[in-house]
Amino acid sequence: MLAIGQDTFGGPEVLKIVEVQRPEPGLAEVLVRVHAAGVNPTDYWHRAVGGLAHSAPIRLGWDVSGVVEAVGPGVTLFEAGDEVFGMPRQPQPAGAYAEYLISPARHLVRKPHRLSHVEAAALPLVALTAWQALVDTGNVRPGQRVLVHAAAGGVGHVAVQIAKALGAEVIGTASAAKHDLVRALGADEVIDYNRTDFAAVVSGIDIVIDTIGGEYGPRSLRTLCPGGLVVSLASPKEAALAGPARALGLRSTFMVVEADQAGMRRIAELVESGRLRAEIDTVLPLTQAAKAHELGERGRTTGKIVLSVVN
Repeated sequence: MLAIGQDTFGGPEVLKIVEVQRPEPGLAEVLVRVHAAGVNPTDYWHRAVGGLAHSAPIRLGWDVSGVVEAVGPGVTLFEAGDEVFGMPRQPQPAGAYAEYLISPARHLVRKPHRLSHVEAAALPLVALTAWQALVDTGNVRPGQRVLVHAAAGGVGHVAVQIAKALGAEVIGTASAAKHDLVRALGADEVIDYNRTDFAAVVSGIDIVIDTIGGEYGPRSLRTLCPGGLVVSLASPKEAALAGPARALGLRSTFMVVEADQAGMRRIAELVESGRLRAEIDTVLPLTQAAKAHELGERGRTTGKIVLSVVN
Protein backbone atom coordinates (compact mmCIF):
# COMPACT_ATOMS: atom_id res chain seq x y z
CA MET A 1 0.00 0.00 0.00
CA LEU A 2 1.02 3.64 -0.38
CA ALA A 3 1.51 5.87 2.63
CA ILE A 4 3.16 9.13 3.63
CA GLY A 5 6.35 8.64 5.61
CA GLN A 6 9.38 10.54 6.79
CA ASP A 7 12.91 9.44 7.67
CA THR A 8 13.82 12.56 9.62
CA PHE A 9 12.18 15.48 11.38
CA GLY A 10 11.90 18.87 9.70
CA GLY A 11 9.78 20.96 7.34
CA PRO A 12 7.02 19.74 5.02
CA GLU A 13 9.64 18.67 2.51
CA VAL A 14 10.56 15.64 4.66
CA LEU A 15 7.19 14.04 3.85
CA LYS A 16 7.35 11.51 1.04
CA ILE A 17 5.33 8.75 -0.56
CA VAL A 18 6.45 5.30 0.56
CA GLU A 19 5.28 1.81 -0.28
CA VAL A 20 4.77 -0.45 2.73
CA GLN A 21 3.14 -3.78 3.42
CA ARG A 22 -0.57 -3.65 4.07
CA PRO A 23 -1.19 -4.48 7.75
CA GLU A 24 -3.54 -7.15 9.07
CA PRO A 25 -5.97 -6.54 11.95
CA GLY A 26 -5.23 -8.23 15.26
CA LEU A 27 -7.43 -8.90 18.27
CA ALA A 28 -10.21 -6.27 18.58
CA GLU A 29 -8.87 -4.36 15.57
CA VAL A 30 -10.25 -3.46 12.15
CA LEU A 31 -8.51 -2.77 8.85
CA VAL A 32 -9.89 0.41 7.28
CA ARG A 33 -9.58 1.31 3.60
CA VAL A 34 -8.89 5.02 4.03
CA HIS A 35 -10.99 7.30 1.85
CA ALA A 36 -9.91 10.59 3.44
CA ALA A 37 -7.62 11.78 6.22
CA GLY A 38 -7.85 15.06 8.10
CA VAL A 39 -4.83 17.32 8.60
CA ASN A 40 -4.29 18.96 12.00
CA PRO A 41 -1.71 21.25 13.67
CA THR A 42 -0.56 18.35 15.84
CA ASP A 43 0.56 16.67 12.60
CA TYR A 44 2.89 19.60 11.88
CA TRP A 45 4.38 19.36 15.38
CA HIS A 46 5.03 15.63 15.11
CA ARG A 47 6.55 16.05 11.66
CA ALA A 48 8.82 18.90 12.73
CA VAL A 49 10.15 17.77 16.11
CA GLY A 50 8.89 14.26 16.64
CA GLY A 51 6.20 15.11 19.14
CA LEU A 52 5.64 11.96 21.16
CA ALA A 53 7.90 9.90 18.90
CA HIS A 54 11.48 9.41 20.03
CA SER A 55 12.90 8.75 16.60
CA ALA A 56 12.04 8.64 12.91
CA PRO A 57 10.62 7.10 10.78
CA ILE A 58 7.10 8.01 11.84
CA ARG A 59 3.72 7.93 10.13
CA LEU A 60 1.36 10.87 10.54
CA GLY A 61 -2.38 11.37 10.73
CA TRP A 62 -5.20 10.64 13.21
CA ASP A 63 -8.40 11.75 11.47
CA VAL A 64 -9.79 9.03 9.26
CA SER A 65 -12.92 8.21 7.31
CA GLY A 66 -13.19 5.05 5.26
CA VAL A 67 -14.63 1.59 4.83
CA VAL A 68 -13.92 -1.47 6.95
CA GLU A 69 -11.93 -3.90 4.82
CA ALA A 70 -11.51 -6.69 7.39
CA VAL A 71 -12.08 -7.31 11.09
CA GLY A 72 -9.82 -9.04 13.59
CA PRO A 73 -10.81 -11.73 16.09
CA GLY A 74 -13.28 -10.57 18.72
CA VAL A 75 -14.73 -7.61 16.82
CA THR A 76 -18.53 -7.48 17.05
CA LEU A 77 -19.31 -3.84 16.29
CA PHE A 78 -18.37 -3.77 12.60
CA GLU A 79 -18.08 -5.98 9.57
CA ALA A 80 -16.47 -5.57 6.17
CA GLY A 81 -18.20 -2.87 4.14
CA ASP A 82 -19.19 -0.62 7.06
CA GLU A 83 -18.43 3.07 6.62
CA VAL A 84 -16.64 4.42 9.69
CA PHE A 85 -14.83 7.49 10.96
CA GLY A 86 -12.85 8.41 14.05
CA MET A 87 -9.55 9.36 15.66
CA PRO A 88 -7.70 6.12 16.39
CA ARG A 89 -5.02 5.76 19.06
CA GLN A 90 -4.51 9.45 19.86
CA PRO A 91 -2.13 10.42 21.42
CA GLN A 92 -0.23 7.36 20.11
CA PRO A 93 0.63 7.14 16.37
CA ALA A 94 -2.16 6.05 14.02
CA GLY A 95 -0.82 6.60 10.49
CA ALA A 96 -3.96 7.85 8.75
CA TYR A 97 -1.98 9.33 5.83
CA ALA A 98 -2.16 6.00 4.01
CA GLU A 99 -4.33 3.78 1.85
CA TYR A 100 -5.06 1.47 4.78
CA LEU A 101 -5.06 1.89 8.55
CA ILE A 102 -5.35 -0.46 11.53
CA SER A 103 -7.57 0.84 14.33
CA PRO A 104 -8.92 -0.54 17.59
CA ALA A 105 -12.56 -1.22 16.71
CA ARG A 106 -13.86 0.89 19.59
CA HIS A 107 -11.97 3.98 18.45
CA LEU A 108 -14.34 4.27 15.48
CA VAL A 109 -18.05 4.85 14.93
CA ARG A 110 -20.30 4.59 11.89
CA LYS A 111 -20.01 7.50 9.50
CA PRO A 112 -23.14 9.69 9.35
CA HIS A 113 -24.94 9.15 6.05
CA ARG A 114 -25.23 12.88 5.42
CA LEU A 115 -21.43 13.32 5.32
CA SER A 116 -19.03 12.52 2.51
CA HIS A 117 -15.79 10.83 3.54
CA VAL A 118 -13.95 14.14 3.10
CA GLU A 119 -16.40 15.92 5.40
CA ALA A 120 -16.25 13.09 7.94
CA ALA A 121 -12.43 13.01 7.97
CA ALA A 122 -12.37 16.70 8.83
CA LEU A 123 -14.26 16.21 12.10
CA PRO A 124 -12.90 13.64 14.59
CA LEU A 125 -9.89 15.34 16.19
CA VAL A 126 -11.30 18.85 16.27
CA ALA A 127 -14.76 17.71 17.33
CA LEU A 128 -13.48 15.41 20.06
CA THR A 129 -11.19 18.18 21.29
CA ALA A 130 -14.07 20.62 21.48
CA TRP A 131 -16.41 18.05 23.05
CA GLN A 132 -13.92 16.98 25.72
CA ALA A 133 -13.04 20.61 26.48
CA LEU A 134 -16.63 21.82 26.73
CA VAL A 135 -18.41 18.79 28.17
CA ASP A 136 -15.96 16.51 29.96
CA THR A 137 -13.67 19.28 31.25
CA GLY A 138 -15.87 22.38 31.29
CA ASN A 139 -19.23 20.77 32.13
CA VAL A 140 -20.93 23.46 30.05
CA ARG A 141 -24.60 24.04 30.87
CA PRO A 142 -27.43 25.84 29.06
CA GLY A 143 -27.29 29.59 29.51
CA GLN A 144 -23.60 29.75 30.32
CA ARG A 145 -21.33 32.11 28.41
CA VAL A 146 -18.53 30.54 26.36
CA LEU A 147 -15.67 32.42 24.71
CA VAL A 148 -13.99 30.62 21.80
CA HIS A 149 -10.67 31.94 20.50
CA ALA A 150 -9.77 31.44 16.81
CA ALA A 151 -13.45 30.72 16.26
CA ALA A 152 -13.01 30.14 12.52
CA GLY A 153 -10.13 27.70 12.96
CA GLY A 154 -10.23 23.91 13.05
CA VAL A 155 -11.16 23.38 16.70
CA GLY A 156 -12.73 26.81 17.07
CA HIS A 157 -15.40 26.53 14.39
CA VAL A 158 -16.52 23.19 15.80
CA ALA A 159 -16.43 24.44 19.41
CA VAL A 160 -18.78 27.27 18.45
CA GLN A 161 -21.31 24.79 17.05
CA ILE A 162 -21.08 22.33 19.94
CA ALA A 163 -21.36 25.04 22.59
CA LYS A 164 -24.40 26.46 20.82
CA ALA A 165 -25.98 23.01 20.50
CA LEU A 166 -25.54 22.59 24.26
CA GLY A 167 -27.46 25.79 24.93
CA ALA A 168 -24.59 28.17 25.69
CA GLU A 169 -24.26 31.81 24.68
CA VAL A 170 -21.19 31.90 22.41
CA ILE A 171 -18.71 34.70 21.80
CA GLY A 172 -15.92 34.13 19.27
CA THR A 173 -12.73 35.93 18.32
CA ALA A 174 -11.80 36.00 14.63
CA SER A 175 -10.50 38.32 11.94
CA ALA A 176 -13.12 40.57 10.35
CA ALA A 177 -13.16 38.58 7.10
CA LYS A 178 -14.36 35.49 8.99
CA HIS A 179 -17.13 37.08 11.07
CA ASP A 180 -19.96 36.07 8.73
CA LEU A 181 -18.87 32.44 8.90
CA VAL A 182 -18.57 32.43 12.70
CA ARG A 183 -22.03 33.97 13.04
CA ALA A 184 -23.44 31.43 10.59
CA LEU A 185 -22.02 28.68 12.80
CA GLY A 186 -24.06 30.02 15.70
CA ALA A 187 -21.94 32.59 17.52
CA ASP A 188 -24.00 35.28 19.26
CA GLU A 189 -21.16 37.79 19.10
CA VAL A 190 -17.85 37.97 17.20
CA ILE A 191 -14.88 40.16 18.12
CA ASP A 192 -12.21 41.28 15.65
CA TYR A 193 -8.98 40.55 17.55
CA ASN A 194 -7.05 42.82 15.18
CA ARG A 195 -9.05 45.88 16.27
CA THR A 196 -10.36 45.12 19.72
CA ASP A 197 -8.86 43.79 22.94
CA PHE A 198 -11.34 41.06 23.78
CA ALA A 199 -10.38 41.26 27.47
CA ALA A 200 -11.54 44.88 27.56
CA VAL A 201 -15.00 44.24 26.13
CA VAL A 202 -15.97 40.73 27.27
CA SER A 203 -16.94 39.76 30.82
CA GLY A 204 -18.98 37.21 32.73
CA ILE A 205 -17.55 34.27 30.80
CA ASP A 206 -17.97 30.80 32.31
CA ILE A 207 -15.64 28.86 29.97
CA VAL A 208 -12.88 30.00 27.61
CA ILE A 209 -11.67 27.64 24.88
CA ASP A 210 -8.12 28.81 24.11
CA THR A 211 -6.43 27.25 21.08
CA ILE A 212 -3.79 29.99 20.82
CA GLY A 213 -1.94 30.14 24.14
CA GLY A 214 0.76 32.64 25.11
CA GLU A 215 -0.65 35.95 26.30
CA TYR A 216 -4.17 34.85 25.38
CA GLY A 217 -4.34 32.79 28.58
CA PRO A 218 -3.68 35.59 31.11
CA ARG A 219 -5.89 37.97 29.14
CA SER A 220 -8.68 35.39 29.08
CA LEU A 221 -8.64 35.24 32.89
CA ARG A 222 -9.83 38.85 32.89
CA THR A 223 -13.03 37.84 31.07
CA LEU A 224 -14.13 35.14 33.53
CA CYS A 225 -16.88 35.24 36.10
CA PRO A 226 -16.00 33.97 39.63
CA GLY A 227 -15.07 30.29 39.39
CA GLY A 228 -14.81 30.51 35.60
CA LEU A 229 -12.51 28.21 33.64
CA VAL A 230 -9.91 28.60 30.87
CA VAL A 231 -9.37 25.34 28.96
CA SER A 232 -6.07 25.64 27.09
CA LEU A 233 -5.45 23.40 24.08
CA ALA A 234 -2.31 25.10 22.80
CA SER A 235 0.63 23.43 24.56
CA PRO A 236 1.65 21.92 27.92
CA LYS A 237 3.28 25.26 28.80
CA GLU A 238 -0.21 26.66 29.38
CA ALA A 239 -0.56 24.46 32.48
CA ALA A 240 1.44 27.16 34.30
CA LEU A 241 -1.63 29.41 34.18
CA ALA A 242 -3.34 27.27 36.84
CA GLY A 243 -1.52 29.00 39.73
CA PRO A 244 -2.32 32.61 38.76
CA ALA A 245 -5.91 31.57 38.02
CA ARG A 246 -6.33 29.95 41.43
CA ALA A 247 -5.01 33.07 43.16
CA LEU A 248 -7.86 35.02 41.52
CA GLY A 249 -10.56 32.52 42.43
CA LEU A 250 -10.59 31.22 38.88
CA ARG A 251 -9.60 27.97 37.17
CA SER A 252 -7.32 27.05 34.29
CA THR A 253 -6.30 23.69 32.88
CA PHE A 254 -4.40 22.25 29.92
CA MET A 255 -6.11 19.43 28.03
CA VAL A 256 -5.00 16.81 25.50
CA VAL A 257 -7.63 15.10 23.36
CA GLU A 258 -7.96 11.32 23.69
CA ALA A 259 -9.54 8.57 21.61
CA ASP A 260 -13.15 8.38 22.77
CA GLN A 261 -15.91 6.29 21.19
CA ALA A 262 -18.64 7.67 23.44
CA GLY A 263 -17.69 11.20 22.43
CA MET A 264 -17.62 10.22 18.76
CA ARG A 265 -21.13 8.83 19.05
CA ARG A 266 -22.41 12.13 20.44
CA ILE A 267 -20.60 13.97 17.65
CA ALA A 268 -22.22 11.71 15.06
CA GLU A 269 -25.62 12.45 16.64
CA LEU A 270 -25.01 16.20 16.36
CA VAL A 271 -24.07 15.75 12.71
CA GLU A 272 -27.15 13.66 11.95
CA SER A 273 -29.38 16.27 13.61
CA GLY A 274 -27.88 19.02 11.46
CA ARG A 275 -26.27 20.88 14.37
CA LEU A 276 -22.64 20.17 13.49
CA ARG A 277 -20.66 20.33 10.29
CA ALA A 278 -17.05 20.77 9.23
CA GLU A 279 -15.93 23.78 7.23
CA ILE A 280 -13.53 22.51 4.55
CA ASP A 281 -10.79 24.92 3.49
CA THR A 282 -8.78 22.75 1.07
CA VAL A 283 -8.87 19.18 -0.26
CA LEU A 284 -5.66 17.70 -1.70
CA PRO A 285 -4.68 14.21 -2.84
CA LEU A 286 -2.62 12.04 -0.49
CA THR A 287 0.43 12.58 -2.67
CA GLN A 288 0.35 16.31 -1.81
CA ALA A 289 0.62 15.90 1.96
CA ALA A 290 3.66 18.20 2.01
CA LYS A 291 1.65 20.95 0.31
CA ALA A 292 -1.15 20.45 2.84
CA HIS A 293 1.35 21.05 5.65
CA GLU A 294 2.73 24.13 3.92
CA LEU A 295 -0.76 25.61 3.64
CA GLY A 296 -1.69 24.73 7.20
CA GLU A 297 1.42 26.20 8.77
CA ARG A 298 0.70 29.58 7.23
CA GLY A 299 -2.11 29.87 9.78
CA ARG A 300 -4.60 31.39 7.35
CA THR A 301 -6.95 28.50 6.76
CA THR A 302 -10.64 28.63 7.61
CA GLY A 303 -11.75 25.27 8.92
CA LYS A 304 -9.92 22.12 7.85
CA ILE A 305 -7.50 20.74 5.27
CA VAL A 306 -8.24 17.18 4.17
CA LEU A 307 -6.28 14.62 2.17
CA SER A 308 -8.41 12.63 -0.29
CA VAL A 309 -7.19 9.06 -0.67
CA VAL A 310 -10.04 7.45 -2.66
CA ASN A 311 -11.78 9.69 -5.20
